[in-house]
Amino acid sequence: MPHKTIDKFVINEDVAGVYLLRNCAIKTSANGSSFLACSLSDNSGSIDAKFWNYTGPVGASASDDGKPVIVRGKVGEFKGVNQLTLSAIRYAEEGEYEKKDLVAVAPIDLTEAGKKIRGLVNSISDPDYKSICEVILERHGKAFSVWPAAKSVHHSFVSGLMMHTYNMLLLAEFLAEQYKDVIDRDLLIAGTLLHDFAKTKELGISQLGIVTDYTVKGQLLGHLVMGAQEIADVAEELGVPEGKSILLQHMILSHHGEPEFGSAVVPMCAEAEMLHLIDLMDSRMEIYKETLNTMETDTFSERIFALEKKIFKHK
Repeated sequence: MPHKTIDKFVINEDVAGVYLLRNCAIKTSANGSSFLACSLSDNSGSIDAKFWNYTGPVGASASDDGKPVIVRGKVGEFKGVNQLTLSAIRYAEEGEYEKKDLVAVAPIDLTEAGKKIRGLVNSISDPDYKSICEVILERHGKAFSVWPAAKSVHHSFVSGLMMHTYNMLLLAEFLAEQYKDVIDRDLLIAGTLLHDFAKTKELGISQLGIVTDYTVKGQLLGHLVMGAQEIADVAEELGVPEGKSILLQHMILSHHGEPEFGSAVVPMCAEAEMLHLIDLMDSRMEIYKETLNTMETDTFSERIFALEKKIFKHK
């Protein structure tokens, strides 16, 4: 069936199509009847949905999150926001949908980005930092090119992790030259490349490549700790001097800046400080971009949790 994107839904229209099931749960209403509460998404956005007097089977399991489903329903409004009231839902089979219709993919040339990333690794003159990067890139390169960078906040689309890292590496390359009197370029490039690699262990993804939940290790350890631990292990395997291993681990453990934002320690060398600032810049600019794309000119957004403020879209 032709795919109608969620951003084109009109109040009071009947819709039918394939969408991704997200955040689903079967709940009990005030009158004691069961209903499905969920959101549906595609590459244009998402919409909350309800299926009243519903008991399953779709949506009854946490493993349904991120699965494509075929639905029928009517578009309504709740508290000023579009909401879909469902009348039918079933799992979609392969061949009944196009992946490109359902999931957003990083808007960059992934092949060219991959070449640039490998070129920057090859440009690292320090053999120890270079060898650690090469080993970890070889081990995780396939996942690195597919994984989103987050569940929701920024770069949460397919290949978002690669795009985020690529953007940051371009900034790191420029800033290392700009501040060459204080920055060790090799350490900054290596730390920038590796700072989020462990997100491939932290975030569980669906068959279509979107994040469904945090893994057990992701929740108990987090990508900073897992990333630093892998660097320590690889450095030991390669016989890298402990001092270099510790510096690179510090880059990973401190790149969130402050403990309240997840850092194990605060940045205590210039390269770690620079990595934190680059990470913050790219993530915040992506949040701006994704929010501005949904806004009308000369309006303010709602308060954005990640930015702790609302933003304005000017002409």
